[in-house]
Amino acid sequence: MMLAGVKVIEMGQNLAGPYGSQILADLGADVIKVERPTGDDARGWGNKVTDNATTMFMTMNRNKRSVTVDMKSEEGRTHMRVLLSNADIFLHNMRPGSLEKLGLDPVAVRAKWPRLIYCDIGAFGHMGPLKDQPGYEPLMQAYGGLISINGHPDGPVARVAVSLIDIGTGMWAAIGALAALHQRHETGEGCTVNTSLYETALAWGNFHMAEYQTTGDVPARQASGHSAVVPYQAFEGADGPFMILAGNDRLFVKLAHALGKPEWTEDARYKTNADRVAHRDEMLAAVQATVSNAPRATWVEKLRAAGVPSAPIQTIPEVLKTDQTDALEIMQNVPDTNLNLVGMPISFNGERPAMRMAPPTLGSANDDVFSTDQEG
Repeated sequence: MMLAGVKVIEMGQNLAGPYGSQILADLGADVIKVERPTGDDARGWGNKVTDNATTMFMTMNRNKRSVTVDMKSEEGRTHMRVLLSNADIFLHNMRPGSLEKLGLDPVAVRAKWPRLIYCDIGAFGHMGPLKDQPGYEPLMQAYGGLISINGHPDGPVARVAVSLIDIGTGMWAAIGALAALHQRHETGEGCTVNTSLYETALAWGNFHMAEYQTTGDVPARQASGHSAVVPYQAFEGADGPFMILAGNDRLFVKLAHALGKPEWTEDARYKTNADRVAHRDEMLAAVQATVSNAPRATWVEKLRAAGVPSAPIQTIPEVLKTDQTDALEIMQNVPDTNLNLVGMPISFNGERPAMRMAPPTLGSANDDVFSTDQEG
């Protein structure tokens, strides 16, 4: 396994921190999840799978070991020091300021263990007037502008249902940790890696910021479409919605012929993407009128045969039954449960990292980890 021999201490809760360390665990690192005696809050989020783990916890904590540490006690603080003294990476997403009170801030920790890579996942970031404020996914989608550009223009505001900021921030933390690990291999020195939910929200909105600064127009909600590409959205077939994504002029020519409308390629309103954006309403109405008289499966098959990206809008049950999902062998059984969950979306030489261990029961590794408590 890629990260065999790397020891990671996670003091994570909810999503961002646990997801970041789960990436490292999937790659083979020994991840010890440090939990308060009552456990990670995410153990109570979603429907129960086991006595002390829910669906949310199951998706963020595989391939780890769990220990419980009471940081209010001297024994707990000793346990934590021992864990860090032998670690390669320390990753946390605790409330801003909470670890400073315990002497576990990056300056103090790295002064004592300079080879340690310290990954600090914050809410609003490690600088600025809001650096000490806590935050959750919906708050960051709101403050970072993402809610303002999500959903149908005629509907109420809505958050993106997936916690893409939490998960994205966990990914940035893992990427930063791996880069720092490479640097330490070259220099012998660790470093502090900072990332945050707000910085991730800003990164995801980057294109829309560029558009606003270029045009002066406040980005509008596009439903399933895109402000810069047409046609590039959902349309209603006779029995349900499906996507048509003519992402360039070459694909539009293929689309026009597949839909039986070759004359569109000579229409001055539609010849280039810029033309189609300028005549968005006419273009979208023309496509919709054409596809409304046949089932979506008919159109998807015809468009795929022509090389035009197209797919039905599937429900979660449909996704789980799709041949492509099966072919990827990405769904992995969680040991000792009836759940089949998405494994790591990366393969190495054709092999996907395995779900070696189910998410741990609370404190199940206490005896193993603390049996030889001795600072390195």
